[in-house]
Formats: sequence, C-alpha cells, structure tokens
Amino acid sequence: MGPRSTRRRGPLHALLAALLALLLGTATLTGCGPENGAVTSLGATGGTRVEGGTATMALPPAATPNWIFPIGTAGYLASYNNAVQDLLYPPLYTAEKKGAGLTMDSPRNLAGQPRYSDGNTTVTIALKKGYRWSDGTPVTSRDVEFWYDLIKHDKQEWAGYSPGLLPDNVKKFEVLDDHTFRLRLDRAYNPAWFTGNQLQDFTPLPKHAWDPHDENPKKVFARLLEHARKLSEFATDPLWKTVSGPWRIEKWTTSGQVSLIPNQQYSGPDKPHLDRVVLKPFTTADSEFNVLRAGGVDYGYIPPSVMARSASFKKLGYRIDPWEGWAITYIVLNFNHPTAGPLLRQTYLRRALQHLIDQRTIADVVWHGSAEPTRGPVPAGQLDRDPFPYDPEKAEALLAAHGWQRTGGQLRCARPGTGPDECGKDIPAGQPLRLELLSQSGSTETSNTMQEIKSAMDKAGITLDIRQQPLNTVLGTTVPCKKTEPVCSAWQLGFFGTQGSWYFPTVASGESLFATGAPSNMGNWSDPKADELIKKTEYSDDPSALRDYARYTADQVPVLWTPNPAYQVSVIRNDLRGIDQNPTLSLAPQDWYFVKKGGAGR
Repeated sequence: MGPRSTRRRGPLHALLAALLALLLGTATLTGCGPENGAVTSLGATGGTRVEGGTATMALPPAATPNWIFPIGTAGYLASYNNAVQDLLYPPLYTAEKKGAGLTMDSPRNLAGQPRYSDGNTTVTIALKKGYRWSDGTPVTSRDVEFWYDLIKHDKQEWAGYSPGLLPDNVKKFEVLDDHTFRLRLDRAYNPAWFTGNQLQDFTPLPKHAWDPHDENPKKVFARLLEHARKLSEFATDPLWKTVSGPWRIEKWTTSGQVSLIPNQQYSGPDKPHLDRVVLKPFTTADSEFNVLRAGGVDYGYIPPSVMARSASFKKLGYRIDPWEGWAITYIVLNFNHPTAGPLLRQTYLRRALQHLIDQRTIADVVWHGSAEPTRGPVPAGQLDRDPFPYDPEKAEALLAAHGWQRTGGQLRCARPGTGPDECGKDIPAGQPLRLELLSQSGSTETSNTMQEIKSAMDKAGITLDIRQQPLNTVLGTTVPCKKTEPVCSAWQLGFFGTQGSWYFPTVASGESLFATGAPSNMGNWSDPKADELIKKTEYSDDPSALRDYARYTADQVPVLWTPNPAYQVSVIRNDLRGIDQNPTLSLAPQDWYFVKKGGAGR
C-alpha cells in the first residue's frame, strides 16, 4: 500500500489496542447457563445433553426485530426479522451450506424435492405429512395456496415482488390434494434457479385461522398488515398464536427483545431441547461486549479487533466462530435524488468513487481480517477479478477528463454538458462534488470504514458528509422512490452493511437486487443490458450466464462495493451445542442444547 495506508495503520492500531486492553482487562467473565453454573471447560463437542434451560443470543448493534408477518414489506427486510418469522412460520424449503455454495435439500424442509416436467414449465410439490398448526389443524396445500393468493393479489405491497417473477411467472396454482400442489409456469426456467430463488419464498400460512370465511385476498391482506404494524401487540394478538414452527412467542417488547418458547404441537423432526430462547437487542457493539463479558449472553459476538485475543475467551470457556454469510456489502446510491441523482447517474463518476475505496486496507485494518473485498454483485470467490481496485490517481484522472476542476480544494464542474469530456446531463457549471451518506450506527468498524472512505474522497476534492442513524431508521429511509416523493430527498447514499448488505438465496442472481424495478433495488438503478443478463440466469443453467451478469454489473458500479464482513465474530459458550451458523442467517435454536460436564450435574 502507499504512504496514506501506512499513516492510517499506526494510529488505528494504537486506538484498537487501547480499546482491547480496556475491554479485556477490566472484568472477569462468569457464566450463567440453564442452572446458573460456571461455564464448562469442554470443547465444541462431547458432553451429556441437558434438556431445558434458557439460551440468550445477542442481536446485532442497534438492531430490533419489528416485523412478524411472514410477508415482508418495504422497510422491514432486516435478516433478524426473517429469522424470527421462519421459526414461527417455516417456509417449504430451507437453504443450507454445501461446499462453496448452498443447497435446498434440507431435512428441515416441509416438502419433498420439487419435480419438474413438461420441459421445466411445470413444478409438482408434495408436502411432508404430519405437520400441524399449533391448534392441531393439519398443514395442507391450501395453506400454501393462501400465501400465494395473498402475494398474487397484493404483489405491489410485497417486498419480494419483481415484475415478471413471482407471482407473475405462475400461470396457475393447482391444489391436487391436501398434500400436493402443482405450479404451471409461464415458460421454462432453470430448475436450480426456480427452486433456490422462487420456491424459497413459499410459506404455508394458517388459512383456517386467518381467513376462515374465504374473504377477498386484498381485504385479508390489508387486515393482516394492520395487525403486523402493531409491534406492542405481537406477543398478545391471537392472530400470531397459530404457528407451525418449532417456537411460539412468549414476549416481544417494543425495544426489540424477543423471547421464544417451544410450540408443544410442533411435529417436525427437530423439536426444541431448550425451554426458552431470548434474542436480546443492544444499542452498540461495546454495550453487547460488556454484557457478554459479564456472562449475560450465551451466544454473542466480539468486535473484530478482539479476534487477536481470542485465547482469552477460550480460557474462560467460550469458543470463537466467525459467522460467514452468503452475501455482498455496498453503499447504495439514490439515482432519483433531486441533486445527487444527476451525479450518481454518471458511470465515470461512480467508477471514480469506487477507485477511492481502499477495500483491502479497510478489510485488513479496520475489520482485522474478518472481511473480504466485494468485487461485484456476487459473493466472494464467485468473481475472478476486481474491475476497480484502489487507485486515487486513476480516480482523479477520470474526473478531470470529464470536466471537474479543483477550486479551493473542492471539485466543481467546469465543463457542463453531455459531451464525452463534460460533466454530464443536468449537472450545472460550478456544482460542487458533494454527497451525503446515511450510515447505520452502533459499530466502531462501520464508523471507521466510513471515515476512511471520507478521508480518501476529501483528498480527491470530494466532500462526503456522513450521518449515522439506527439500522431500522436507515432501512426505513433508503427505500426505492420516485423523484417527486419526499422520501427521495431524504437520502443520497445509504449504508446498512455492518453485518453485510445483501444475503442471497441459493443462486446469487440479481433479479431482486439489480433488475429494473426490483424490490430491493433501493437506488432505482436501471440498465437494459443488465436486465437481459439477469433473465439469462433465470432461464439457463449454463454457468456462463451468472458469470456474464456478474462481470457486466461489476463494471457498471450500480452501488459502491465495500468490504463484506463476516456477519459476526461469534462467541459461544462451550456448553451450548447444536449451533450451525447458516450462511443465509437463518436460525435453528430448536437444535441448540446445553451439556453437563462429564455427565454429572453442575
């Protein structure tokens, strides 16, 4: 790295070392398991299982679950919301890690593997028998059809909707019997893509409890949304008491603490061993660290800066396990912002901004090796090149070649117009190159990342103003918008990626993220060629389809790629077992259990 990186490393390491000494040197860690005993000295395996107990898991900094309805809407798409929903209302298919990718063939699936026929235009699915709702009513094909009818008639409300995909690509939903249904598709699809990226959404919902009188789906959906917006009533509303998953709600506070207890009617193969699971929110990573250090969390996380001292935790009866995600991380750009939009729509300018993000140094120094550079729209290792490595000189040359000149240290447009050497459409003469970033709060690493990016841009003559807000606020603000809508003036750039910005389904294609009009295309980026390449990933099982899409989209820089961190550096009590850190961030606390040392009580 150049001199700038060297200067950055010195004070940053000193700051983190001081913080580490303060955090690790001021208290002794004590355990509080199911019987309030000391943490065992067992390793990650062995021991005699104890039925019962309470396990407390820390939620990410400034993250508070606030949506229970298994059909997500804009602003409520955080991974922890999905994780809780899936424990109450499991989808038909669950993705699990397999080699370097994911598989949809899980023993937790509520259905057998789909059968494709008629040239991949028909899909037949058989539900596994024996599953029941918590009131004893069997889970049937009609419960899946109920979910489908809701998204079909209210697709604009559903955050998972992309024009042309679900439910548009299903011409007919046929219930064959109580445990079998068939989908007639509008064309042939790549079976791996359709199973991994479409069927993963199919979720049985309790029609007998939520729609006993066969009302109009739009009316039912509106009623369910009304209930879903009453956060203070999640634990008491009778609507949410009919569940099919291994857990049911005991408490759900407005501050985001969720307490789950076993659904005694659950008939799946993975029945809970614990009496209770508590998901505990924290305002910052430091506050979580203090509670973890005092033994108030059984499954928590540490700042990446503490990884070098992981031996200290191991001596105290904990194990360290970074939770890697099937994800990418980026700063989203609002192409429809009244003033920033014309700037961000210039491909040369986005490329220049990307050249100013020193991903390798940020990953190594700020994230202490617990992050990897994001090269494009697919997870690390899926793209073989970095099209825009850190290069301030190239960034400045790109801007100068398009009419930007420094005045008093600030870049301003000196050659307005749409020519090849001019600033671009709707950028007036004298406009400063100034942008504002809305970033999530609660993480020292995220704050340092943004300051590092700001510093690099300042040196290039670009002003980057940073505002920090809690994650839910950022997610609720950085939503797709039209130029005339007030919310479109509320943000220019947004970052919500402390635990990764986007977690993919099985196939890392871009239909939900970078296609024109896609539900999670927060910045309203639109590119006809990208749309065409995305379609090819949906229709063709040729591996080159995904590669071509990834390379082209990486080159266009629809967002600013930033280092992708591990979801968290997990710290788990040695006597808490059965934890499988799924790359999609789903949880399976029904598999968790405590053990006692050597088969004896503690």
